[in-house]
Amino acid sequence: MGGSDALTHLIEINGLAKSFGPIQAVRGISFTVDRGEVLGFLGPNGAGKSTTMKMVAGFLAPSEGRASICGHDVVDDPIAAKRCLGYLPEGAPAYPDMTVVSFLDFVAQIRGFSGAERRRRIAAAVERIELGGVLHQPIDTLSKGFKRRVGLAQALLHDPEVLILDEPTDGLDPIQKHQVRTLIQGMAKDKAIIISTHILEEVDAVCTRAMVIAKGRVLADGTPAELESRSRYHNAVYLRANGGLPQPLIDALAALPGVQSVEGTGRVQDIGLYVLPNNGQDLIAPVNEVVARYGITLDELRLERGRLDGVFRDITTNAA
Repeated sequence: MGGSDALTHLIEINGLAKSFGPIQAVRGISFTVDRGEVLGFLGPNGAGKSTTMKMVAGFLAPSEGRASICGHDVVDDPIAAKRCLGYLPEGAPAYPDMTVVSFLDFVAQIRGFSGAERRRRIAAAVERIELGGVLHQPIDTLSKGFKRRVGLAQALLHDPEVLILDEPTDGLDPIQKHQVRTLIQGMAKDKAIIISTHILEEVDAVCTRAMVIAKGRVLADGTPAELESRSRYHNAVYLRANGGLPQPLIDALAALPGVQSVEGTGRVQDIGLYVLPNNGQDLIAPVNEVVARYGITLDELRLERGRLDGVFRDITTNAA
């Protein structure tokens, strides 16, 4: 695997497409992922995320286009490509009658490990994913969350340079979600990672880049901050005073140059307001001046980054 150090892109996708009869699930997707990048795949159900990941992982043949992992074409050179790959598919399928330790032992053997090295790899994966308490249980008896963790352990067993993780925190409780996100963050600098998720906070927490997919096409690709900057709440100013804000102050804020509108939060019992800017311009200084002029003491004043959920909704709703 050392030869891949010189590669610019650990994952390279060109014109990937997949049709199931008359249905076009993926329509000519192209992108690259470099070492140190965590790419978040976002999209509504049926967008083509899982189909794309299956093609990149070599588990589904593309109708058109090419995918390579660490320089190896996943169709022409599948074994070399999969040596560099750790893959967690949707649903984390595993052999239900096997115990956790026997399943991981089986995966380690398939990966070519034997003897002390095999035992070391299994022990490291078990410790990393915290599976010690269920090692000797049949996989069929595990909760959905533990099944997901077993799937993650098998994907990490050989310490691959590329990870493709389809909904890695699906079924996990909040503490387990945090543990998996921390794990991904810790591995990120040495690997190229693709994560499919519908949890927008996950993108913010672990992804260096986010790609929005709908109807089989890439509609947006950028850092989470770049996508948030497309939100109407980007650089909005939130202000709140416990006694409420007087109407003359609200009117003066609405009349400021560069202000699009002044709105309530829409949250029950939140008496704060948002001052929304035109084109994301900075309104902190003029808002402060108006507040000072009216002699109001604020309990809270903050600048909003933008809302990924709104951007996601706008992009996917407007998809052709």
